[in-house]
Order: sequence, then C-alpha cells, then structure tokens
Amino acid sequence: MVKYQDETLDRTFAALSDPTRRELLARLGERDSLSVSELAAPFPVSLPAIMKHLDVLRDAGLIVREKTGRTVSCRLTAQPMEQAMNWLNRYAQFWSDNLDRLAAFVEENPWPTQPSTPILAQPPRQSNVQASRSRAGSARGPKRSTPPGRKPSS
Repeated sequence: MVKYQDETLDRTFAALSDPTRRELLARLGERDSLSVSELAAPFPVSLPAIMKHLDVLRDAGLIVREKTGRTVSCRLTAQPMEQAMNWLNRYAQFWSDNLDRLAAFVEENPWPTQPSTPILAQPPRQSNVQASRSRAGSARGPKRSTPPGRKPSS
C-alpha cells in the first residue's frame, strides 16, 4: 500500500479548495512561467490579495517563485499534484469497481418493466373515518404554573 504524507496532501487540497487559486494554477499550466503582475491582471482583486494566494500555493509546493531583477515570476511544480492524483485515483478505482459490479448485477437481474401490483399505490381513504389524533393539530392547554409570589413549602 502506498503511504501518503498527510501534511502534504492537506496543504495541497487546502490550496486547491479556493477557486482563485485553481484559476491561478490553470493560467500557470497554459504557460511555462508568468510574472506575478501577469497572473494578477485578470482578477478583480488587489495585488496583495493575489500575493497571499500565491503564498498558499507556494507553501503547498504547487508553485515556485523566481526573482529576476525586479520581476518575480511563478512556475508550476507537479509533485504535490501527482500525490493528490494518486490518492484520488485510488478512490476512483474503488468506485469504478463497485459500479461495475452493480451494473453486472442489474444486467443479470433486470427490473420488471410492469410490476404486478403498484408499489406506491395506497388504498383510498374513507370519508367517514376520522384522522388519528396524532395527525390532528394539537390544541394548547392552559398554562399550569404557580401564581407569582412565595412558593408553597413542601
């Protein structure tokens, strides 16, 4: 069985949970490297907000920042994403196998097209039968509290 580093997966999935960060990763996936200002351009948020998103992505190991002169560029890194994909694929295989077994079972035992008796049909309600008390609305009884003042001693 493959051992996964829980902290790495936690950081990866936490970073991927935000739509802005997923969009930043998608933009980095289209090009080899983008400057921070190029990454921030299409977003309606401030540059410091984008920098915070990039910090989360960097801490998760999903991007690498490189500074050349005054320009900071970002590049996508694959290792944490590969670990997350391996973890997800394990569960995808589990569900695929179970759904294949279910499909085989249904093909072996087809559901009847016309049931002999209607399953959801209920007998008609007779008009002279009163509804049970449990279905009737409850009337509020008189309030049973002691009058104000001293309580009687017992």
